[in-house]
Amino acid sequence: MTRIYPFRPYRYTAKAGPIEHLVTQPYDKITPDKQTRYLSLSPYNLVRIILGERFPADNERDNVYTRAAGFLQQWIASGILAQDPEPCLYAYFQEFTVPETGERLVRKGFIGLGPVEEYSAGIVHRHEQTLTGPKKDRQELLRHTHAHFGQIFMLYPDRDLAVDQQLDAARAAAPILEVTDEYGTVNRVWQITNPGPIQELMADKKLLIADGHHRYETALAFRKENPNLAGADRVMMTFVNMYSPGLRILATHRVVRGLDRFDPAGLAGTPLRDLDELKKIFSTPVAGRLRIGIVSKAGVRLYDRPRQPGELDVKFLHEHFLRDTLGIGEEAVRHEQHLEYVRSLDTAYGRVQTGEAQVAFLLEPTLIEQVADVAFSGGVMPQKSTDFYPKMLSGLTIYKVE
Repeated sequence: MTRIYPFRPYRYTAKAGPIEHLVTQPYDKITPDKQTRYLSLSPYNLVRIILGERFPADNERDNVYTRAAGFLQQWIASGILAQDPEPCLYAYFQEFTVPETGERLVRKGFIGLGPVEEYSAGIVHRHEQTLTGPKKDRQELLRHTHAHFGQIFMLYPDRDLAVDQQLDAARAAAPILEVTDEYGTVNRVWQITNPGPIQELMADKKLLIADGHHRYETALAFRKENPNLAGADRVMMTFVNMYSPGLRILATHRVVRGLDRFDPAGLAGTPLRDLDELKKIFSTPVAGRLRIGIVSKAGVRLYDRPRQPGELDVKFLHEHFLRDTLGIGEEAVRHEQHLEYVRSLDTAYGRVQTGEAQVAFLLEPTLIEQVADVAFSGGVMPQKSTDFYPKMLSGLTIYKVE
């Protein structure tokens, strides 16, 4: 049984200022430029807690983690953050434009607390491996603050859209929060004061981590460290139906550079006229075909053959083209040696045309059914296999383990 819990989050008050000056993208999407901009927007911007400034004079008593805990305590004490009076779930809708296609969609989800369980329990499933570095950083932040500031993006199967219907009903009232982020995504949040129907509908659902594997495993380690701390066995999540019409996965293309010996003639594929022809082919997905675009100075090619049962484009790309053909092994991929991940087809193509890269491998988006098949069977996918768009903002709700 999957247990979903309403909760009393801390949220920014009017005293903090405009909400668009306070919330951020997830910590792992905050570049140095973004961090600088967030810091300039407000003394209460969440970046000061989730990805604060580091200084040469930092020590055991005064460092990025102790300052984060201090900011959280100060903001609560001064009324910048206040706890909601009653436990609720929170409908969270994101209206966005799909990059490259221009399609306008709404992704529907709800924020609540979900279980922190070992993967072996069969309730929460992963689809990606994690790295030690990011987990260590998030672990220190959690140890010092005892709080979760962003939601783990969790998928669940609901072909009948029964939960979505409950979420639609919440829109009868005005949203308690609305903010447009730097990518033009409109984020709206409503309180759900009667969580019972959603809890019942979710009881038999498996959960699949779409985004937030590192934070989930950090929460699991924190629970083990604090077996007697009430609430440590739960973590803040946004739950989204994997069959929702508003769910989109974008492709992440691979750009290769700096190889000592590279011969584009060794790459298989059918020659195409140009990138536009490849885009036209990719515009009509064919589930039974494994298709990868290849761009080099020799032109644009399409590798196309029948897909084997359970076969993933990205896994084949890593094992066949990167490892076997180009000699870029798993360790090099992990450290992004010779490899860059690019979202846009045009950007990846342009890297090769300008000589910044030797070859680009262009992928179609992974299908949600493929992600579910891998995850629910206990498997994992290569890094950067999925890019769920858009990202969920941090700071809309804060769960403090108390």
